[in-house]
Amino acid sequence: MMRSRAYKKQRRQAFLFLLPGVILTMIFVIYPTIRTFILSFQNWNGVANAAREWVGVNNYVSVLTSKKFWNAMLNSLYFTIGGFVILMPVAFLMAHLVTAKIKFTGFFKTTYLFPVMLGTTAVGLMWTFILNSKFGVIAQFLTSIGLSDHIIDWLSTPTVNIWCVVLVNEWMYAGYNMLIFAAGLVAIPRDIHDACKIDGCTGIKKLIYVTIPLCKNMFMVFSVLCITGCLKAFDIVWSMTRGGPMGRSSTPAILLYTEGFQFKLMGRSSAIGIILLVLGLVISVGLNNTLFKPDQNQ
Repeated sequence: MMRSRAYKKQRRQAFLFLLPGVILTMIFVIYPTIRTFILSFQNWNGVANAAREWVGVNNYVSVLTSKKFWNAMLNSLYFTIGGFVILMPVAFLMAHLVTAKIKFTGFFKTTYLFPVMLGTTAVGLMWTFILNSKFGVIAQFLTSIGLSDHIIDWLSTPTVNIWCVVLVNEWMYAGYNMLIFAAGLVAIPRDIHDACKIDGCTGIKKLIYVTIPLCKNMFMVFSVLCITGCLKAFDIVWSMTRGGPMGRSSTPAILLYTEGFQFKLMGRSSAIGIILLVLGLVISVGLNNTLFKPDQNQ
């Protein structure tokens, strides 16, 4: 009887502690999501007292048959490719440097994290000036070595501009992702390092057969964050190109913003948001089910 009362008291206390978080989640996540889902089946120009016309799935059909949407999805794919091909190995290498017992590791940690601390808008504006075709640092350097003919308008040339933004994005978030891999590296027991040294497993062989397999969970976490983050890329692209020229560097998040707040197509904008939500959930659940499976041999 006493245990039952204590258990009920613990449940009440747990409920009271969880209640503020549940209320905030309901107000700022669940309720807006439901309203957005309903709005995705309507036409509305964003004016409070304006009439809302029920159009069924027309907004979804319009989005999914739009070239602008699939171009934005292609740009998200570019971000994902850059994340796995450039960002992942660079962040892993940086994590090796900051966890190694060498001099100036404190300096390396501060330097690597500095771009993240600057803020996305500041980084975007800084690189906009650096990449300026008239007075930018790169243009001045190419001119000084006699390669002025190779100067182009980096942020206004289709295909080139999105890759410029991708590279800036990888430069900015390398330090953040370094922390993910560093957490995995420092968690490797010292005994394993000593055993590798005794067995003569060093250098590249140790990296391939010991370090990377033991950091498998960190690579899984990186994969989930990278793919879902690329789907919602907005601020770095907006601060550098605003999705131009003619939407060629647009991402789904930028398309959502422009459709809703520039063209006043709130229903279509909501449909894009719901599509991204569903896509993000499917990818996250799929990655969790495939990458985070427990080892059957354990």
